[in-house]
Amino acid sequence: MQAVALYPEGPDLRVIGKERPVPADGEALIRTLSVGIDGSDRRIVDGEIGGDVPDGEDHLVIGHEAVGVVENANGTELTEGTVVTPLVRRPTDGDSRFARTGELDMAPAGTFHECGIFGAHGYMAEYFTCEPEYLVTVPESRAEYGFFVEPASILEKSLDQAFAARSGFDWRPESAFVLGNGNLGLLGLARLATGEEFEQTYCLGRRDRPDPTIDFIEGVGGTYVDSRETSLERVPEAYEAVDYVFETTGYPKHAVDATRALGPNGVATLQGIPGDETVELDAGALHADLVVNNKALLGVVNSRKPHFEAAVDWLGGVSTELLDDLVTGRYGLDEVDRALDDSPETLKTVVSFE
Repeated sequence: MQAVALYPEGPDLRVIGKERPVPADGEALIRTLSVGIDGSDRRIVDGEIGGDVPDGEDHLVIGHEAVGVVENANGTELTEGTVVTPLVRRPTDGDSRFARTGELDMAPAGTFHECGIFGAHGYMAEYFTCEPEYLVTVPESRAEYGFFVEPASILEKSLDQAFAARSGFDWRPESAFVLGNGNLGLLGLARLATGEEFEQTYCLGRRDRPDPTIDFIEGVGGTYVDSRETSLERVPEAYEAVDYVFETTGYPKHAVDATRALGPNGVATLQGIPGDETVELDAGALHADLVVNNKALLGVVNSRKPHFEAAVDWLGGVSTELLDDLVTGRYGLDEVDRALDDSPETLKTVVSFE
């Protein structure tokens, strides 16, 4: 079979030939349909993050946003022909507490691998093997868009954590603010704008009109906020103090300024992973604001099976026209370099195996 492999020395990305994997007892063989590309993939390929190869290997098969079909159930409870999407994390110790409870998204560093990111091969190959507990069923009608489940599950986890943080009282949020108009930000906005949790949605960006991301934001009923004109601390004055912030930029200053956009009892979750950068801040003012106004700032990474299932539920109900608007390119395996190219016009790109 063919696969897209990263050789860390360089780094060097190649389409290679590999033996088709043979499922072990308790595993099924999955035929890949398509794999989405996100900013993490580009950073992995550029050698900025991840890229650690599996033990005994000299390369890492990349790709973690996948959808496939069960080719060989191999005696598992799965049914051949079922469309599935795989989770990302695998435990280094299957007897760990987080592995037993299915909560690897909360496991401490060093106790797991992330398929296609570090320590375990990913899904950008014609076939892969997987245990049923790390697979989630996708409706056949949404097979073409199943690669959206993994990134959409991050928003579902963020909401889960935000509402859990406010479970001690009758929290009634009305407004949500997405920081960043990249592919995760726009997907998150689409989920928030079409969901039932919030009446008003906003999205922060730094682009001039005409622009496809601004068109998308306004097309789903959101309000575009240009950070060059309105800083986060001025959002309550210019628009409203929001109840929930979903950050996707990886810009360290947003970790501080997001709290200034929040109203009392608001929650901000941080998903972007920054590089090394120093910012100045008034720690006393930040501390006082969090305490006096009952605000919460949470870090969110990865997701677990219930978040994938919630993402599948959303995917099954949203219009395919909206999903099509998020995809700016579908490429064959021989065009993976084009799929990884980035530009202001790029939203979501996909590598197709069909």
